[in-house]
Amino acid sequence: MNDIQQRWEAVQEKIKAACERSQRDASKVQVVAVTKYVDMERTRQALDSGLHRLGESRVQEALPKWEALGDRGEWHFIGHLQRNKVKYVVGRFTYLHSLDRYSLAEELSRRCEKTGNVIHCFLQVNVAGEDSKYGLAPAELSDFAREVVQLPGLKIEGLMTMAPHEEDPEMARPVFRELRSLQEQLQKLEEPGLSLPHLSMGMSNDYVVAVEEGATCLRLGSTLVGRNL
Repeated sequence: MNDIQQRWEAVQEKIKAACERSQRDASKVQVVAVTKYVDMERTRQALDSGLHRLGESRVQEALPKWEALGDRGEWHFIGHLQRNKVKYVVGRFTYLHSLDRYSLAEELSRRCEKTGNVIHCFLQVNVAGEDSKYGLAPAELSDFAREVVQLPGLKIEGLMTMAPHEEDPEMARPVFRELRSLQEQLQKLEEPGLSLPHLSMGMSNDYVVAVEEGATCLRLGSTLVGRNL
C-alpha cells in the first residue's frame, strides 16, 4: 500500500464520521484529488489508489498530465480560468469549479457549441468577501445564475467557495453555511436548469467542517496527495 492509499483511507474515515454526525449519506460526498502541486508520477499513483477525480488549476502544467493520463480519470479545472485558455479546457476537463464572469461563460458556451462538448460548471461565490479571492458577491449570484443557465453547452451543477485559511477549521463554518443558504435560495426559484445539487467546498484544512455543512464535492490536495513541485 502506498502512502496515498493510506491517506485516502484516513480521509474516507473522517468523511464517514462527519456524515454520521450530520446525518448524511457518505456516498453523496465526492472527493477531487488536487494534483496541481504534484508531478506526473504522483498523479499516476493517485489514480492507481482509486482517486479518479483529479483537480488542476494551471493549464500549462495540466496539459501534459492530461495527455498522458486523460483517459484514466475525470478532470476538474478548479482554478481561475482566463478566456484565452478556454480552448484548452473544453473537451479535456469535464468540470469547471470557477465560473464567475459572464464573459467567461460566453466563451465557454461558444467553444462548447463549436466542438459539440458540454462542460459542467460550479458558480464561484466569494462568500467571505476576501479581496484576494475571485468569485461573485453573494448579491450578484441570483441574476448571474439566471443569465448563464440560458447559454448552450453549460450545465450548472452547483456553487463553489473557498473559505479563508484559518488554523481553527471551525472559523470556516459560517462561510460554508452561507453557501448552502445561497444554494437553497436559488433552488426555491425553481428555475429550469438551476437545481444546483452540488456544493464544492472544503479543502485539506477544513473539509470535515464542510462535510458537516453539506459539501458534496471536496477539493483535497496536501492531506491526500501531498506536494512535490
